[in-house]
Amino acid sequence: MTDPYDLFAAYYDAVNEEPEERIALLLSLLERHHPRAASVLELGCGTGAVLAGMGSGLDLVGVDRSAAMLDVATRRLPKARFHRGDMTTIDLGRTFDVVLCVCDTINHVTTSAGWRTVFERAANHLSPDGLFIVDFTTRSHFLDLAASTPWAHDVGPHTLVMSVDFNDPLATWHLRLFEALDDGLFRSREGHIDELSLATADVLSMAEEFFEVIETSDTDGGVATDDSPRGVIVGRRI
Repeated sequence: MTDPYDLFAAYYDAVNEEPEERIALLLSLLERHHPRAASVLELGCGTGAVLAGMGSGLDLVGVDRSAAMLDVATRRLPKARFHRGDMTTIDLGRTFDVVLCVCDTINHVTTSAGWRTVFERAANHLSPDGLFIVDFTTRSHFLDLAASTPWAHDVGPHTLVMSVDFNDPLATWHLRLFEALDDGLFRSREGHIDELSLATADVLSMAEEFFEVIETSDTDGGVATDDSPRGVIVGRRI
């Protein structure tokens, strides 16, 4: 079976569109908490859409395990640096003013021990007083997604169909791609992506092991709870 991240890479940006609201939130957090930041590392950078919104004046570095995602990111940001690797084990041998793990990337780590390792990796890559920003999808939102009918996205002549099953605490995204061929036929390819949900209090407790937590919210500026679609945690390196 095709690696699901590689399968999704060519269609990811068309399906998700530009993450303008997420970028605006990140820029406002940097302005409030680290306005002099000069370097940014994104763990699980995907196609580089978030890094592209951070601005040209920053030293931008991304890590992702999918070669196909990184190919897109490199074309989008030729002056940034990208590394293929697992964000639970990566060691770049340097530190950054800001480390990001956003767009629900941490949910793709499917054990709670793995989440804790991501927090540890982030802390180890932060300079003194560096800032870590992470967001995550909640159980409530996965329940809503699982209750929805499948989504069909037309991308040029191709169609991507997506659906979600939720077997608490694991959500499984089912991807089925119908690729138009030159002879008028279609080729079908499938992939599955698992994501983990953790209680908001548990995520916050994990963050407090490595960071001084200076702000928590949902993505709309309210208080992050298990009923929020997503939670956001901003921490400063201890």
